[in-house]
Amino acid sequence: MASENTIKMKLNNGGRVIGSWSSIPSTVLIEIIAHSGLDFLVIDAEHGPLSMETAQEMVRVVHGYATTPLIRVPANEPYLILRALDIGAQGVHIPHVSTAEGARNAVKFSKYRPEGDRGYSPFTRAGRFGLNGVHHAEQVNKNTLVVVHVEGIEGVRNLKEIIKIEGLDVVFIGPYDLSQSLGKPGQIKDSEVIKLVQDSAKLIENSGLVCGSFASDKDYLDILWDCGVRYLTYMVDSAIILDSYHNIVKDFNSRGN
Repeated sequence: MASENTIKMKLNNGGRVIGSWSSIPSTVLIEIIAHSGLDFLVIDAEHGPLSMETAQEMVRVVHGYATTPLIRVPANEPYLILRALDIGAQGVHIPHVSTAEGARNAVKFSKYRPEGDRGYSPFTRAGRFGLNGVHHAEQVNKNTLVVVHVEGIEGVRNLKEIIKIEGLDVVFIGPYDLSQSLGKPGQIKDSEVIKLVQDSAKLIENSGLVCGSFASDKDYLDILWDCGVRYLTYMVDSAIILDSYHNIVKDFNSRGN
């Protein structure tokens, strides 16, 4: 099992990282994706049917590659974050954080004392079933990546306060939920949505934190790159597979019968 969080190190050194979303509960599929060389994979336990047992197996598979496994939990709740980290995820994505208090809780639930108040047990997969010993808390606090999602207009309005919270690593701007909060659901390329993403990215990066966001295609990836986003997630496994097969069918149909 990996101990050092390589993407956290890259980000702390000013680098950029690229990852994707794993929404299909399959150890075979996530192993195939991990072969690609992505910096990280976010196992999505918010949207979809993923169980904790399957998530653990997916994390275990990804640890065999040079890819960092992370989990998006369903909500900013201590028991959800605790379980995701105890099974060996090297970081958590915490959705719908819209206030400084929510961001403070995200850190509190993700870190051991003195940085937080996470329930302590070294006898977990994350603690190598007791082998980490008295150094478990120190190692985990150092290597856990805390990513909070700011996904609505309320969160954007409170962003200046959110970025002041110590212990955050990445503030992730979710364009789809942001578009919905503006009354334009799904219209992530709307000029108002893009402007909020750009302004938020600049504010986050200037604060010393890392800005993250989601690209639905290469054009949107260029937009995020140009406005300074350093933690980039590109599409979702299910959509990538569907798009690939659509292209095969489109090519076949274009040849005629």
